[in-house]
Amino acid sequence: MRPLIIAIDGPSGAGKGTVARAIAAQLGYRHVDSGAMYRAVGWKALRDCVPLEDEAAVATLADESTIDITSAHVRIDGIDVTREIRTPEIDRAAAAVARLPRVRTVLVGRQRRLGIDGSIVMEGRDIGTVVFPHADVKVYLDASPDERARRRANDPAHSGGPKGLAEVATLLTERDELDRTRATSPLYAAEDAVVVDTTGKGVEVVVAEVMAVIKLKS
Repeated sequence: MRPLIIAIDGPSGAGKGTVARAIAAQLGYRHVDSGAMYRAVGWKALRDCVPLEDEAAVATLADESTIDITSAHVRIDGIDVTREIRTPEIDRAAAAVARLPRVRTVLVGRQRRLGIDGSIVMEGRDIGTVVFPHADVKVYLDASPDERARRRANDPAHSGGPKGLAEVATLLTERDELDRTRATSPLYAAEDAVVVDTTGKGVEVVVAEVMAVIKLKS
């Protein structure tokens, strides 16, 4: 199989991370969570007291930061923030910085460089529409709001969050609205993406469906 660029998009709680990691492992590809870049920038901005609405300052911060993402760790300027960036506070910070066009320009450039040689599975919200509009494979994962809230509430990767499903559902609804209404790179399924509804499906089933799409496209 030739080296492919595989874009997996979708809202929070749809299963992007779990599925993307599994696909990358099966293919021996690199897995990149593009959202972790925005989370890392949001974390650093809060740490350094940089106002999240100051586009120039946050863009400079992003440009000057060294961000390293592996399947196991997220580091910014050598600091491991893998756990620290999975909190409701950083959810909001990431959504805020992701709305800034100049920040997106910086991070999209880095994401494209990571995938220049293919052999990559990148997940996010604008991978198939903006980062890699000519990706070899585009998949958009979705699920019902109730399913997504349940998954997020039970996800051990997210710490410090509310315990009640209603609270989690509210946070996800707010994040969905921010992502879908932002002026730059809003969340939506690319016209040529294959939409996979993961509601009520086990990980193995979804991975098999996505692998079938990859085989058809490769």
